[in-house]
Formats: sequence, C-alpha cells, structure tokens
Amino acid sequence: MNLLPLPAFSDNYIWMMHDAHNAIVVDPGDADAVFGVLRSQGLTLAAILVTHHHGDHVGGVEDLHAGTGARVYGPAHETMPEPIQRLQGGDVVEELGLQFQVIDVPGHTAGHIAYFCPDLNGTPVLFCGDTLFSGGCGRLFEGTPAQMQHSLDALAALPGDTRVCCAHEYTLSNLKFARAVEPTNTDLLKYQQDCIALRDEDKPTLPSLLSTERAINPFLRTRESGVAHAAKAFDASVNPNDAVSVLAALREWKNGFR
Repeated sequence: MNLLPLPAFSDNYIWMMHDAHNAIVVDPGDADAVFGVLRSQGLTLAAILVTHHHGDHVGGVEDLHAGTGARVYGPAHETMPEPIQRLQGGDVVEELGLQFQVIDVPGHTAGHIAYFCPDLNGTPVLFCGDTLFSGGCGRLFEGTPAQMQHSLDALAALPGDTRVCCAHEYTLSNLKFARAVEPTNTDLLKYQQDCIALRDEDKPTLPSLLSTERAINPFLRTRESGVAHAAKAFDASVNPNDAVSVLAALREWKNGFR
C-alpha cells in the first residue's frame, strides 16, 4: 500500500493511500490534485476520509464523489458535503483491507476527528487533519484549550512508531517557534536541521513520527518544566503545573510569533 502526500494550494497535503489499483484520500480540498493522480496512475477512488469542515479540506469532496462514486466519511457533528457517512470517536472504517479507528479531537474545530490506522505496511499511521502538526498544533478556531489539551493527549498516547500525516507543511515555522520555547532541546535542534535539509530539496517533512513529536513538539510537552516555565515567562498568569494553562499561553504566543 503506497502512502503519498499530494500537494495542494500553498501548503496543504492531501494524503493518498493506494494499492496500484484502488485509492483512498484524506481531506481532499482540491479535486483536481486527486483526479490528476488517479488518471496518471490508473487508479479508482474507493473512499474519501474527512477530518473537519474547513474548505481546504472538503472543497474537492463533491466533485470527487460525483466523478468516482467514492464513499465519503466525515465527522458526525460538523456541516459536511452530502452524501456522507458520519463518524465519531470509537467508530471504525474498513476500506481496501485497512482499518481506520476514529478519534474525537475537538479544538481546532468543534467536531474535528482523526483517523488512526494500526497497520499500514506494518506500521501505524495517523491522519490528524489540523489538530496536530509537526512541531505544533492547530489554532483554536472553535474549541477550547482544555479540549485541545485532551485531544493532543489522546494522540500522544498512540504508539511511538506511528507515522503522523498532518494536513499542512507548517513544520519549519513551527520548529522556529519550538526553538524559542525550548532553545536547549538537542532533539529539537537536530530535527530542525533535518527538516531544513528536506525543504531545501523541495521534499515534504511529513510524515513525522509520534516519538519525534513527543520529544520536540511543545504542544505535546506542556507538562515538561522547561516548556511550562517558558509559557509563564510569556504570560505571568500561567499556572506551570496546569497543562491546559500552559497550552493556552503557548497557543497565544504562537499566534503572534514571527
């Protein structure tokens, strides 16, 4: 089973899995990007998985469904293109011999879901939309810091060898911020250097590994003393012993970080 990031817009990735005959795509904001690969590789689109309602994730769903008849899956509690099979945490989708476990991850949007595949070519894969990015997390457009902390905790608890398939190439900007939070984190410095090298060759930084994210991503490290005290240095009202308070400050800091 091949796993491909299809570039779309300025920095989106539409993730595709295919077995050389049939394909699944995740968050197809741009139908043309998907149709082009289907044609060039002679693939039939079997299913579409959607994590949340934002246009750069659902914009191509209607055209793809109309053109291929692919089954469409998405969150139960968000406005979605129809027809769609609605999902919530604990549900399971089975397509092309793969199993996708649905995880509720509100925060970026109110009804955001993620898809965890325990075994794709022998290792697990996570499609997390805009909840978790390499080195960062999504903005809190509809949810609360408490919801995002709970969602990130749920994702961080997955196996360390999970390949993290985020929906945007935000890695370098996220790592610049992460270095401001943890300037002495040697794992973070090494990862930043590796990612710069990849982007210099116009290669994606994704997927990353969850074990790497746990070591370098400040939004997964809100209980680490260095991260907590950096958040308090940014906002004196932060309780460094409260992960939600730390995350809220980090997110506000990141929102204005340049």
